[in-house]
Amino acid sequence: MRILIVEDEARIRAFLTRAFEAEGIGVDGVGDGERGFERVRRGSYDLVILDLLLPGRGGLDTLDSLHREQPELPILILSARDDLQTKLRGFELGAVDYVQKPFALAELLARVRVHLRRMSMLSNAVLPDQPALIQVGSLVLDLTARRAQVGETVSELSDREFRLLHFLMLHQGEVISRERLLSEVWGYDFDPRSNVVDVCVRRLRRRLGPEAPIETVRNAGYRAAA
Repeated sequence: MRILIVEDEARIRAFLTRAFEAEGIGVDGVGDGERGFERVRRGSYDLVILDLLLPGRGGLDTLDSLHREQPELPILILSARDDLQTKLRGFELGAVDYVQKPFALAELLARVRVHLRRMSMLSNAVLPDQPALIQVGSLVLDLTARRAQVGETVSELSDREFRLLHFLMLHQGEVISRERLLSEVWGYDFDPRSNVVDVCVRRLRRRLGPEAPIETVRNAGYRAAA
């Protein structure tokens, strides 16, 4: 496993590098968004830790570019910005997690381990005797290419969108609560103030179009229905 840290404070970058290397995780670090973007284009990473207050190219702009370049790459935001609007914008642009500074190292390490473990599980999810496609109604999910198709519309999915859609499709017809989705897909305990599930579902619907068989069950959750 190898991660990239995009953080302009050299002290924090060095601290995190030592901490992750002690966990057996390879680390590269850069101090600005432009170099971070170029590193991802040239290298192979399992996760990016991204600060938002970067010199030159801003963190949100870097996030948007990284997500467009590699939608399957998990990006964890590590930032001192604590306003809800910035957090929601980060998730809308493809971040899989948001940790606020100052942070507890143990919590950050735990969150990174969860995302790396999920990436490892997903990379081994499709075995030779397993179907590479699953289908619910008009929706087809390609587990290898990590893209979805509804009719003639083919959509590349981010890591979070893929996992959310995959989970709903595996439980076709079952109403899945926001609490369960937050726990199973995000790995979080339920926070009644959080709407990250709703934001991700809205993003999926925009990608897949009105024919996507994702239903909202009022006051209950979501369901993939044929």
